[in-house]
Amino acid sequence: MFYFCGMTNEKAVAEKLLQINAIKLSVQAPFTWASGWKSPIYCDNRKVLSFPYIRDFIKSELCSVVFEKFPEANLVAGVATAGIAWGAMVADQLKLPFVYVRPKRKEHGLGNQIEGAYDATQKVIVIEDLISTGKSSLQVVDLLRKEGLEVQGMVSIFNYGFDVADNAFAESKTPFISLTTYGTLIQLAEEKGIVSAADQQSLLSWRENPAGWNSGE
Repeated sequence: MFYFCGMTNEKAVAEKLLQINAIKLSVQAPFTWASGWKSPIYCDNRKVLSFPYIRDFIKSELCSVVFEKFPEANLVAGVATAGIAWGAMVADQLKLPFVYVRPKRKEHGLGNQIEGAYDATQKVIVIEDLISTGKSSLQVVDLLRKEGLEVQGMVSIFNYGFDVADNAFAESKTPFISLTTYGTLIQLAEEKGIVSAADQQSLLSWRENPAGWNSGE
């Protein structure tokens, strides 16, 4: 089964992320991603951790999704590094065991890539802070599956809504839910006067072609 949003208050989540500048929008002076893409948006959900009431709200939303949509999950996995704190909070609230997954195997000690105790009989829900192309997120899913774990799905705070990610998750047969999305965020930003109608169109065109987008178009 394939999920995508729909059950959470997407606008409320987006509003809180904008309120604390966890998400910044800048069409005229775009940010540069590690990939080299010029982007009119920068998302840093780590900032949410510094605001206790908003942190608690996001934690509750994540827990609600896991509890209602993935009731068979009996293990929570956080994606390093940004998903570790959120995964740990969800596991604590739902009283489930927790592990986290490194981007690559540790080069010393036990050489672990999955940190924590688990066994192949468990059904795991993966917690991620945001989904862009889906590549790094699905590498975690693949690793967990190779360890024999049954991946129930993935829950993230934010999703850029790229077609490439939708297609990758569908191909991987990995259900996912995001608390809020790029489309919801941009609509809210225009409603609140944070961006102009013209900038809104530019922001939406970026999502359609992020590699070829430039702020002058």
